[in-house]
Amino acid sequence: MHYALMYEVVDDYVERRVAFRADHLKLAREAHDRGDLVLGGAFTEPADGVLIVFRTETAAQQFANTDPYVNAGIVKSWRVRKWNVVVGDGTSV
Repeated sequence: MHYALMYEVVDDYVERRVAFRADHLKLAREAHDRGDLVLGGAFTEPADGVLIVFRTETAAQQFANTDPYVNAGIVKSWRVRKWNVVVGDGTSV
């Protein structure tokens, strides 16, 4: 089982994230190094959201609560959804 952290971002997300990108990526790399974060990235064309996959719901929520993007108001809303992976690494079936 995995947990998908999904961000809905502001219209000028690409421009506004620049000031916070290094800290956001540092937080993501630390979560990955701990084994909490599986993969993540931003949607493009349009750049209207972010998807980050975690191993636990707690890790996903803690990430969002401390993410510079969220704290700076670049993220309009976020949610965590349980994701049942059936093909690939971490399958549960």
